[in-house]
Amino acid sequence: MEFKSGIVSNKIRIVSSRISASRITWIFSFALLTAISAQLTIPMKPVPITLQTMAVVLAGAFIGAKDGAYSQVLYLFLGIIGLPVFAQTPDAPVGIARLFGPTGGYLLAFPLAAYLTGFIVERNKNYINVVIALFAGDLLIILVGTIILDLFFIRNFELSLKAGAAVFSIWTVIKVFTAASIFFTINKSSAKS
Repeated sequence: MEFKSGIVSNKIRIVSSRISASRITWIFSFALLTAISAQLTIPMKPVPITLQTMAVVLAGAFIGAKDGAYSQVLYLFLGIIGLPVFAQTPDAPVGIARLFGPTGGYLLAFPLAAYLTGFIVERNKNYINVVIALFAGDLLIILVGTIILDLFFIRNFELSLKAGAAVFSIWTVIKVFTAASIFFTINKSSAKS
């Protein structure tokens, strides 16, 4: 009996390590996707337009609230230690200093946005709910970023709204519906496999 229970416990450990390895792979993959999407930049001051937010909300939608948030914490960690994962803007600081610059509030909101998006999508994966989740994640990033931008840099809420939120309105709509299309296309493809 002891021999059989030992085999079963070994099989359980192997399966759980595979699950962990798979989760880690997805977390790293979405951190890398966020880093790559940061390089697709439309330079603007004080905050550039990038595809990062789309990667952030897709992380939450695809791999869930916790793992989506972990992927963004990993992304921030890679940037903090000085790897060139943040959007390349000419006068932006490198490493941890980026979190104290005009884009810092947006970056710090990434884990929260991925978590929020994943939390909503985990409840219901119908089209309307996913679109709401993607918008909620994006709006959280814009809200936190704009508040930090106003408190520490611009100090005029009307100007902060224009420079840190309104400028992203059309792009946010485009990115959300693109992300929804990606989400449902990939989910439909994987369901057929």
